[in-house]
Amino acid sequence: MSAPVIAIDAMGGDFGPRSIVQASIACLLATPSLHLTLVGQASLLEELIARHSGVDRSRLLVVNASEVITMDDRPSLALRSKPDSSMRVALRLVAEGNAQACVSAGNTGALMALSRLVLKTLPGIDRPAMVAAIPTQRGYCQLLDLGANVDCSAENLYQFAVMGSVAAEALGVARPKVALLNVGTEDIKGNQQVKLASSLLQAAPGLNYIGFVEGDGLYRGEADVVVCDGFVGNILLKSSEGLATMIGERIETLFRQTLLSRAVGAMALPLLKRLKADLAPARHNGASFLGLQGIVVKSHGSAGVQGFQSAIQRALIEIQENLPDRLHGRLEELL
Repeated sequence: MSAPVIAIDAMGGDFGPRSIVQASIACLLATPSLHLTLVGQASLLEELIARHSGVDRSRLLVVNASEVITMDDRPSLALRSKPDSSMRVALRLVAEGNAQACVSAGNTGALMALSRLVLKTLPGIDRPAMVAAIPTQRGYCQLLDLGANVDCSAENLYQFAVMGSVAAEALGVARPKVALLNVGTEDIKGNQQVKLASSLLQAAPGLNYIGFVEGDGLYRGEADVVVCDGFVGNILLKSSEGLATMIGERIETLFRQTLLSRAVGAMALPLLKRLKADLAPARHNGASFLGLQGIVVKSHGSAGVQGFQSAIQRALIEIQENLPDRLHGRLEELL
């Protein structure tokens, strides 16, 4: 396999190019075979790179883009009015074969719209879906959709389930258990779309569909892949991140309240640090756009250096597993 090349939209995200350049250089140091192409305002990127010593410039290229898509821009504006945006140029590098994946922390709606325009969807796929890893009691669960598709038909949910299963297999899960997120586990529960999707999945050959799962079952690790529409998925994801942060802060406050609690906290500190690291959103940052004829990973806009590194690492895994081709082959069997 040739050296992996990832195009980075270096102008997106809340922390801007400084954080993205730092994360990119850290990834290059950690993975000697990796090549990155930073897309954005070339003079600024070169200035930021120059602040880091020991950078292998043979593996780090800069491509200029004169425009930036802001977080407030409508997707329609990104499609019509900014042909030389860093996001669009990065995607174009993938479409032209000059990179194998694109990573961006920019405007989600614009990234999805441009990805569909520039890369196109795989045959048989109506809409791409966003998927990310959610920590559970048994490891991780691939949850999709996370907000790309607020309204979904039963056929959309079926396609998401197939793509999620293939993605889980690519990440090392043998015969992943697939479930639909629902308000109950009984067959009579749920809206019409979920019930119809369940019927479709029950008839899918080779898919390990286990039925409905509730929110608490997701965190118990009852399924390896959990499917829902983007409205539900986005709320679940953001609520989970907020809850994890709140619990961590509450625990720290309790351990600081009295002399005894501070002593207990000091003894428990190594375990608490490990738990915090395991559940940290930055460690699991990076939502993949499944269903495209190319690899696109969306980093959380508020992700810092560690979080953006995680998004790059997710893109690298999908390159190594040749995920779009694997998806295409499986989709031909099931769609």
